[in-house]
Amino acid sequence: MILIGMFDSPYVRRVAVSMHCLGIPFEHRNWSVGKDFERIRQFNPLGRVPTLVLDDGEVLAESAAILDHLDERAGPGRALLPVGGQARREALQLMALATGAADKAVLQIYETAFRPAEKRHDPWLERCRLQVRSGLEVLERRAAKVDSGWFLGEDFTQADVTVGCVLGFLYNSVGVDPGRTQYPRLAAVAQRCENVPAFIAVPVPPFAAPAPG
Repeated sequence: MILIGMFDSPYVRRVAVSMHCLGIPFEHRNWSVGKDFERIRQFNPLGRVPTLVLDDGEVLAESAAILDHLDERAGPGRALLPVGGQARREALQLMALATGAADKAVLQIYETAFRPAEKRHDPWLERCRLQVRSGLEVLERRAAKVDSGWFLGEDFTQADVTVGCVLGFLYNSVGVDPGRTQYPRLAAVAQRCENVPAFIAVPVPPFAAPAPG
């Protein structure tokens, strides 16, 4: 399998971490959605990452769809997302909060990376910042229920993978520092994630804002 995209993206990183967790080997193409846009489009017409090329040549796009395939391949006994019930709903909601915050951070990055300074809309940027903070506040309250384990108890799940990857991204890209400001409990969970071997195998590189061409 070939995983396309840079690990400074939380969406790419959560796929890579999940593949390590599940013992699924892959080759990595460290391509940027900016300078490598046309190369990525050869596999994904949208030019987006992550893109996963399966061994038979089939191409999967969008991290949630890729993660679903990886869990199906691993089987219900090893899947990172609970197979049903309240645990699955809770995991999906935690993941939605984390990826929602990441989405709003990405919009801030694109607003400054691709739009001329005189055309940037400060109220829009502040709204995005508010949405990031609001999502993290809910995750912080949920993390307050975590003792020394994980979001859903003793089992390490996709909720932990996704939240951990998003926290690393927010710290590197838009200056959110969960360890020394409003989110100490969330930071503790994220740090436990970073100590998991699968996370160590996919370290967060210095963030590089995308640039056209």
